Amino acid sequence: MPSAIHVTPEAYDGGLLAKVRDGDIIRVNGQTGELTLLVDEEELASRQPHIPDLSASRVGTGREMFSALREKLSGAEQGATCITF
Repeated sequence: MPSAIHVTPEAYDGGLLAKVRDGDIIRVNGQTGELTLLVDEEELASRQPHIPDLSASRVGTGREMFSALREKLSGAEQGATCITF
């Protein structure tokens, strides 16, 4: 089962994934590691990013233990890391 969990920071920061809507088709290429959103460019440009309110999801299942690290997490293109040099 292909998955793309490393893209979450991009979606939360208002990146392209924040414009994905229910019913959109996304091509997952396991060979190249690429995700391609198969939506018309004009349609995509007209969409506003959807950024959910996650404030109620900060506590529980150990999430509070890593909240400081999560706040410093970089985007997927920068390695999705909280360690910077």
